[in-house]
Amino acid sequence: MELIHQLVEAYAGRFTSPEDGLLAEINTHTLQNHPHAHMLSGHVQGRFLSFISNILRPRYVLEIGTFTGYSALCLAEGLAADGELHTLELREEDAATSRANFSRSDKNKQIHLHLGDAREIIPTLDNAWDLVFIDADKVSYIDYYELIVPRLSDRGIILADNVLFHGEVLNEPLTGKNAKAIQAFNEHVMNDLRTEQVLLTIRDGVLLIKKK
Repeated sequence: MELIHQLVEAYAGRFTSPEDGLLAEINTHTLQNHPHAHMLSGHVQGRFLSFISNILRPRYVLEIGTFTGYSALCLAEGLAADGELHTLELREEDAATSRANFSRSDKNKQIHLHLGDAREIIPTLDNAWDLVFIDADKVSYIDYYELIVPRLSDRGIILADNVLFHGEVLNEPLTGKNAKAIQAFNEHVMNDLRTEQVLLTIRDGVLLIKKK
């Protein structure tokens, strides 16, 4: 299902601040060479991530799902001078690509890439998170959320990607494990008395969450 008309996406891109040269290269290379290029955040969503990061000026950022490093570099743009971004990736090949991309950024020393299962890694990171981006396997979103909420700083924000899951959450009945998992996640957050949220129709849907 096409949620946003291609002309609207192009128009949004036209009136969104441009990505820098490194991000543009990663964008193009991923689209041309990665078999799952649709997973890339891309220009407009990337500028949104950067925008939020620059508003918050976070000291500690957590990203679950590095892919080729594009979104991490966007999130890193607003880091405090002594800030750290920890990004978690399960696939070795994508981690290697991201590491090479990070090495070309002036934020490289502030970015820490962890390879492995996020559910095992998150409990080992002793930080109060100011900004979290969830963009990994959909069936584990609730697990990630429950690990993160207790560790959010008082001003912390969670951004959960793909919460429309290609429009499949609109189908009745729901089919497919990922669509069902995302629907369950959206309902889980909606019913959580600890937090409040806004679902934004950027790209494939972003759920913006903060503690009450």
